[in-house]
Amino acid sequence: MPKQKTHSAAKKRFKRSKGGKLIHHMSNYFHKNVKKRPKSKRQARQGKELTGGQKKKITRMIGK
Repeated sequence: MPKQKTHSAAKKRFKRSKGGKLIHHMSNYFHKNVKKRPKSKRQARQGKELTGGQKKKITRMIGK
């Protein structure tokens, strides 16, 4: 049976932390930053954790 290939786009957008969590960055961070509050820009810089069904799907795409 052939090996499953990793999804290149998912590999670039999601990272796995040392604890095994899937980390992604918030969308719309670079778009129209002048209007956004400093708090929302600051929070968008941090990575957020994926949970639930999305985590299962992305884990299969990344292949780890």
